Amino acid sequence: MLADVPLDLPVRPVLPALVEALRERGAGVLVAPPGTGKTTTAPLAVADAVAGRVVIAQPRRVAARAAAHRMAALLGERVGDRIGYAVRGERRGGPRTRIEVVTTGLLVRRLHHDPELPGVGAVLLDECHERQLDADLALAFSVEARATLRPDLWLLAMSATPRADRFAALLGGDVPAPVVRAEAALHPVERVWAPPPRPVTPPGAGRVDPTLLDHVAATVRRAWRERDGDVLVFLPGAGEIGAVAGRLGGLPDTVVLPLHGRLSGSAQDAALAPAPGRRRVVLSTAVAESSLTVPGVRVVVDAGLSRVPRTDLARGLGALVTVPVSRAAATQRAGRAGREAPGTVYRCWSEATHARLAPQPEPEIATADLTGFALELAAWGAPDGTGLALPDPPPQAALTVARETLTTLGAVDADGRITARGRAVAAVGTHPRLARALLDGAPRVGADRTAEVVAVLAEETLGGAGDDLPARWRRLRAGTDPAATARWRTEVRRLRAALPAGPGRPPHTPPPADGPGRSQGPPHTPPPADGPGRSQGAPHADGPRRPERPPHGGSPGGGAPGPERLPDDLAAGLLAGLAYPERLARARRAGGSAYLMAGGTAAELAAGSGLAGSPWLAVAVADRSPGAPAARVRLAAPIDEATAREAGAGLLRTDREVGWSAGDVVAREVVRLGAVELVERPLTSPDPELVAAAVRDGLRQEGLALLGWSPEAVALRRRLAFCRSALGDDWPDVSDAALLDAAPLWLGPELTRVRRRGDLARVDVAAALRRLLDWRQAARLDELAPERLPVPSGSRIRVDYTDPAAPVLAVKLQETFGWRDAPRIADGRVPVLLHLLSPAGRPVAVTADLASFWRTGYPQVRAELRGRYPRHPWPEDPTTAEPTRRATPRRR
Repeated sequence: MLADVPLDLPVRPVLPALVEALRERGAGVLVAPPGTGKTTTAPLAVADAVAGRVVIAQPRRVAARAAAHRMAALLGERVGDRIGYAVRGERRGGPRTRIEVVTTGLLVRRLHHDPELPGVGAVLLDECHERQLDADLALAFSVEARATLRPDLWLLAMSATPRADRFAALLGGDVPAPVVRAEAALHPVERVWAPPPRPVTPPGAGRVDPTLLDHVAATVRRAWRERDGDVLVFLPGAGEIGAVAGRLGGLPDTVVLPLHGRLSGSAQDAALAPAPGRRRVVLSTAVAESSLTVPGVRVVVDAGLSRVPRTDLARGLGALVTVPVSRAAATQRAGRAGREAPGTVYRCWSEATHARLAPQPEPEIATADLTGFALELAAWGAPDGTGLALPDPPPQAALTVARETLTTLGAVDADGRITARGRAVAAVGTHPRLARALLDGAPRVGADRTAEVVAVLAEETLGGAGDDLPARWRRLRAGTDPAATARWRTEVRRLRAALPAGPGRPPHTPPPADGPGRSQGPPHTPPPADGPGRSQGAPHADGPRRPERPPHGGSPGGGAPGPERLPDDLAAGLLAGLAYPERLARARRAGGSAYLMAGGTAAELAAGSGLAGSPWLAVAVADRSPGAPAARVRLAAPIDEATAREAGAGLLRTDREVGWSAGDVVAREVVRLGAVELVERPLTSPDPELVAAAVRDGLRQEGLALLGWSPEAVALRRRLAFCRSALGDDWPDVSDAALLDAAPLWLGPELTRVRRRGDLARVDVAAALRRLLDWRQAARLDELAPERLPVPSGSRIRVDYTDPAAPVLAVKLQETFGWRDAPRIADGRVPVLLHLLSPAGRPVAVTADLASFWRTGYPQVRAELRGRYPRHPWPEDPTTAEPTRRATPRRR
């Protein structure tokens, strides 16, 4: 076949060495820069040397189709003869086909169906450096199939970057596979640094700053004026392509063409075909970095952005995030300008910014949702990927979350092994969540409508802009965008074919196959397209209109059970809810645009959304920017509570709750859909132990002041604190923290009688505190820390233990006559601090050394006060005087 190609492409000189390496080792790596012809000529050389078909796996559908058309053109044939291709929903080939270009996802499906790949002589994995999930799986599964079942199978990895050692090690096993390198044939490319004239908002989860898009459009106009030839512009996504295209009107004799994976095949072909007599400006996503040849390009304008998947594992939200391009990707993009002649690249960033870019793009396995990836591993028989030739192991946290999701879907068991249900889910060939919606939703709303809605969910951009899922569905039915509708109907037919053929039949579950893979069933041949459904009603002001459900699952109007004719809005919402039950959301307030999703994440509608005011939403797409308080709803359907309950049945639970809330005990029964409270009822006879636990929580939250602290209780607590301070840690700790921790011990019996906050004020705290003492401590408490002390006058004065380190006895001076020393307590360890009072009760001295006071302090006090209080005794020697608590009677 290669002999039929007249072109002398740069990779051609190394092809004999490549074929020889494959003959000797059966595996190899071809490293060839973009533009050398590896995608189109290497398969032809391999086909000349191997028996059987040659299968080439491409990461993208547009690249697969383009490669097949290019090889067929080189052979002077039409696609479908010796060169064919197969992508999702489209296949061109026949009995003479020797080379077939497929997507990596389709190759993975074929390996599951039959890992021996009968009739295939060689598998070529193109652009494996792009590190998409399906590409990693295709590599790993092919290596194991060759090692265990098909040692005669040739396996070749092709890459545009020189970092091939890792792939050589994976393909070769103990001895790395040979690496064949082709020299670059690029013409010189001049670099022009063209940063925006003023700062722009950094990229992220939201839209690209319009200022940058203005600058990109201006740079395209500049490049169009300054250079000859067609212009290839790199932008992150289809939305930016449309925005820049709208800014490029008025270029004379020029056609502006989009190029991205969402276009129809004819539109993609138009972007790749020359336009005689006219210049072209091709606005492309990363699809044109290395997989495609865009003829006639002499100028590249690079916006410097790329769109990659990111997953918020904690909230279960996935999003496409715009990030700066890597240096390796920027180099590949620039090379597009030098494939046919010297060219120029205009980079919309500075040289200093370029130096700070990441050297390589991040592999998809590091950031993406791994639910589908984990199901593929389970179906292959390696749930955690151990032993497979994966370029990088999956992140453990992301893999754990993915397996939890699959377990919830019933697709894997507790050990991660695939179940019969999982095989049915995998056989659908779409994300496991959407497969679940397809399989479980069809018996409920009908196979045709289910396939239609799931097809919209599978490709979020179909049906135009806006966040209203039913509205998109209606637009696709109406055919307002013929290209989008054609793609949608193709996917609808494919999904419809994946469903059981008749009511009541279980999903197709093929028998397991021997070998490293597990059978997933043969590809379905799509039946003729079903006609579009009919709208069943519009939403009412208080939510979508819902028909009465027949009893016992019967169909409306009687007869045999069958799909219920839900209104379209509710049907779309039910299916979205089956796919993403944790995103079922209820409005926080009537008529508002703020919602709480069942997963616990807050969500908001965009300003002006037509969904605002819906009491419930089934959210299909939402993303949350880092630091944002709520997720932004991107696609949803209005539903009612009954539909939410049905879609989220696995999240429904009834909880009996007893807790402390709003300053009191709250006992209630709550029906919840995840984090959303549906029904609340009071509990009339809550468990006393739960009430006691709630009261303890209340004490921890609001403090011990909730209790009724009588003077007796306060005094006892202070005496206990004194004992601990004076006698050691054998005595109980009565600090706030310690009492709260020990509440079940000392407050336990009282708390069992508490039902509400007011009951706490009636607790006998003094009696409760005594439970902290053992019998010895209780017996000696009054001796070690007496509540009152006798004084020489015969009075019994209360001791103040406010300061545990210095207990105070406040006593009138005349009542202490005869005391030579201050009393001591705690087995004589602690002297009492005397506050000596005047006859009027005012302090005149504070001392713990009474003997010293009598000698030095008392004479001064006596001199100052005996004239003021003549009816009270002021003896010269108070240590021998008679104590008294009464004054001398007045003379008559």
